[in-house]
Amino acid sequence: MEVSSNWNRYMEVVKADPNRDSGRTRVSTKKRSSKRRNSSKPDQPNPRKRPNDTQREARLTEVVALDCEMVGIQDGNESMLARVSIVNSKGQTLYDTFVKPTEPVVDYRTNVSGVRPSDLENGQDFQLVQTTVANMIKGRILVGHALKNDMQVLYLSHPRRKTRDTSKYKPFREINQGRTPSLKKLAQEILGVTLQSGEHSSVEDARAAMQLYNMYRKQWESGR
Repeated sequence: MEVSSNWNRYMEVVKADPNRDSGRTRVSTKKRSSKRRNSSKPDQPNPRKRPNDTQREARLTEVVALDCEMVGIQDGNESMLARVSIVNSKGQTLYDTFVKPTEPVVDYRTNVSGVRPSDLENGQDFQLVQTTVANMIKGRILVGHALKNDMQVLYLSHPRRKTRDTSKYKPFREINQGRTPSLKKLAQEILGVTLQSGEHSSVEDARAAMQLYNMYRKQWESGR
């Protein structure tokens, strides 16, 4: 498992709070809806749909996409992982879970994150989530938008040659006059769908990033 240099900070937090509840792993046995759309566009977000942890019928692929939702800690400007989602190259959910807080939450950022106190109370232990994510992305091409932020709250790193960040891809930046484009803008301009119109869904954001990558995959990989 490739752990970032920020891991030391996390361990200091854990040691400072020995009574921290480690929680239990919870894997839902409920099946997701089998309803499908004929369109290849990503489904519109359903922010209150609870994570299903793993979608057993979905298979790991050479390329996976990841997205996280975060909450505010300390002065409210610092971020902590609250939810993480991973989808395969077909947009199928591989992993989706809320995460128990390791520090007091001062701002749930619900209007953006879609996260509520009850979600984190029923979440998984951070170290279990971190290990699971690390094992799932190891050796694979990782797609996402502004992945630096996601990896920072996961306290993980990923090889640059295996990272495909839609916020940094030059053709996508040209859409925004060379500036970093938002995932919402890319979804609107390239995929023709409305994304993040209210509370965000990390599953939908991961799916959108994956679809963007798939559309430009040949061009993207030939330029490396």
